[in-house]
Amino acid sequence: MFGINFIKFDAMTHVIQFSNGKIKNEGRGLSFYYYAPTTSIAAIPISSRDIQFIFRETTHDFQKIAIQGQITYVITDPKQLSLVLDFTLVNKQQYKEDNFEKINQRLNNEAQTSTSKFIQQLDLKSAIRSAKEIGERISEGLTNSKAIKHLGVEVINVDVIAVTPTPEMAKALETETREELQKEADQAIYERRNFAVEQERRIRESELNTEIAVQEKEKQIQEKKAEIKIKEQENDRKIRETKIEADVSIEQSQTQLTQMRVENLKKEADAKGYLLDRTLSPYKDFDWKMLMAMNAGKMDAKDNIALAFRELAENSHKIENLNITPDLLQSLLQKSK
Repeated sequence: MFGINFIKFDAMTHVIQFSNGKIKNEGRGLSFYYYAPTTSIAAIPISSRDIQFIFRETTHDFQKIAIQGQITYVITDPKQLSLVLDFTLVNKQQYKEDNFEKINQRLNNEAQTSTSKFIQQLDLKSAIRSAKEIGERISEGLTNSKAIKHLGVEVINVDVIAVTPTPEMAKALETETREELQKEADQAIYERRNFAVEQERRIRESELNTEIAVQEKEKQIQEKKAEIKIKEQENDRKIRETKIEADVSIEQSQTQLTQMRVENLKKEADAKGYLLDRTLSPYKDFDWKMLMAMNAGKMDAKDNIALAFRELAENSHKIENLNITPDLLQSLLQKSK
């Protein structure tokens, strides 16, 4: 009525009443009347709050890890917080919810800043095992942070729930751990069987010594066989060389015989040529016509006609006209046949 209202707050809310720009009333769980046109009310919840955080960092060996945890904080100086963030009531009972989102974001940023340098000094395995140390670093960083003190906020607790590598690296680490466990199991098996293996080694060593002795004897036998075979091959080679020498000697003898035969045939041919030359020498200066005349008794009409044609051919330059009838040629051809 007439701009005068009544408002009441619970015990977990710190209230600051401003009238004409001055603080008129301040405290927890207040209830009062106020004149709305000239009054502003800042209501700041002071109960503890939990925020979840998860951020990623890179270790000293350049491996990615995810740090997941929770920060519990409480507002210890609501008046200081009201100077930084606007908690003025709207419609008598609502304040801006995004104020706590801003606080949460600033706490997350400070937490990540506090751990970044520490994580970069650790290798992957050390970082995974350092959840408690990381939580302590975050708590220490938030406690000493001027930005957080400026907000009027106090960090009660920091819990790092998990420090996890990438799925691929987690699988690799699991494999490595499994291999280490397998090695320990293998070592136990080895120690249990060591005595039996040692005894087996001694037995096997004795067997090998025996086998070596046998192999040595076999080697001597093989060497002896090889020597005998080499001697046999040497004897075969000498026999083949002797045979080849004999064949060469025979071939040489046959070559000499052939040469002698050729010489004899040549001499025989020379003798026959000389005899023929001496036999025909008296006749080489005879006229062929005289020889034909001497052999006239053995010549027939065909030979005489051929001789006549030869005479005609030799004196063709003196003949002016010559007629040879077909009947004459026909008769000569028939006789020839």
